[in-house]
Amino acid sequence: MAGIVIVAHTPLASAMLGFVEHTFGAVPERIRAVDIPPHEDIKASFDRVLKAAYGVNSGNGVLILTDVMGATPANVASKLEGLGPLSGLNTPVVVLAGLNLPMLMRCVSHRTEDLEELAKKALAGGQNGILRLGAKVSQA
Repeated sequence: MAGIVIVAHTPLASAMLGFVEHTFGAVPERIRAVDIPPHEDIKASFDRVLKAAYGVNSGNGVLILTDVMGATPANVASKLEGLGPLSGLNTPVVVLAGLNLPMLMRCVSHRTEDLEELAKKALAGGQNGILRLGAKVSQA
């Protein structure tokens, strides 16, 4: 089972994890949240994300979900992914930006999938979870 780390601007990561707890009745194993506060030193943020990745790592990969591409949480997560074997995790790391609740629900529901399949399902869940309500939408 892949580990999941939610990395987002304070308090979004903890709120997302709280949603998981509310929905599933408990926080499932191998899921952590890392809130990145404003003005925190990048090294401190990186160290906290690395510690969370170690905490969820079972050798089957780590999926990191971040809120906004190009912002500090995504940059810190991308740095961890870019380290590859130098991170010491000895497992693949995949980072997805644009976290939303449908994406997170899909991740938790399909945690037993291998890392690449989990990433695909997460992306599909996030995209398919964005809908316009109350109006007929024509297919493009």
